[in-house]
Amino acid sequence: MGAVESAAKTCQVSEVLIIGAGPAGLAAAMQLERYGIKPLVFERDEIGGLLRNANLVENYPGFPGGIAGPKLLRLFARQARQVGISVIPEAVTSLDWDGAAFRAETPSGVYNARVAVIAAGTKPKALTGLDFPPELSDRIGYEVFPLLGIHGQQVIIIGAGDAAFDYALNLSRRNKVIILNRGDQVHCLPLLRERARICTRIHYRPNTAITRLVGLPEGGMTVECLSPAGAAVIEADYLLGAIGRDPQLDFVSAALLEQSAELESRGILHFVGDVKNGLYRQTAIAVGDGLLAAMKIYQLLKEDAQ
Repeated sequence: MGAVESAAKTCQVSEVLIIGAGPAGLAAAMQLERYGIKPLVFERDEIGGLLRNANLVENYPGFPGGIAGPKLLRLFARQARQVGISVIPEAVTSLDWDGAAFRAETPSGVYNARVAVIAAGTKPKALTGLDFPPELSDRIGYEVFPLLGIHGQQVIIIGAGDAAFDYALNLSRRNKVIILNRGDQVHCLPLLRERARICTRIHYRPNTAITRLVGLPEGGMTVECLSPAGAAVIEADYLLGAIGRDPQLDFVSAALLEQSAELESRGILHFVGDVKNGLYRQTAIAVGDGLLAAMKIYQLLKEDAQ
């Protein structure tokens, strides 16, 4: 997963810990390295975060014509290795504040730090109101990345935002895609909607709700739907939910969240990137967040050392 170090030590102390190695977390870590500060960086999944799902990043400066998300992710990981960043490949299961230091716990270690940067990103909003047959557990998900290798399949995507249409464009290169919108409003960028409209392998169905999923013995599923035109049955190989995302803060203690505003005002706690940006989840914004946090942390530690 990129530059990795073992988390074998049971306890470790650092000036700064960063939870998340997406664009925001990596930018913060790289800037701190430039200042001679080596943070502890944790990542439970892959370096680069949700960039692994992005079909084409077109608004990140320096890449005329855009760049595929996984390719940009690999460049981030390579740069992190070059500047000496080590990423601990574990989930932080709890983060708390004891009045003097932050305490992060992982399955194999405890880590204390004076400053914490939360760059944990987001988690998908779960599809609700449906019974999911257990035999379909490996065919229903919320990210496009695991499906990038499939070919000649039919995929249903539920949603009407940027992610839904971006996923559809990504998968439509080698598959057929149906986008189901439970309403009649589309909330994606107009250019994504237009690209999907002219793609013959993408079909968009508004005002269509799924009422039942049934697994097929040979694999895949039948998807029973209801729309103003009546009931319909669609066969599909995979189903993806893309109905929005929420901040990933499950590991943060309630006590710490209650004190977060005061700790932020002191400059020892920073929320950066998608975990705080709501609708403004963009790679360039996340990178800027990380850089700004690192610069503020350096000034804080410099002043305290004088």
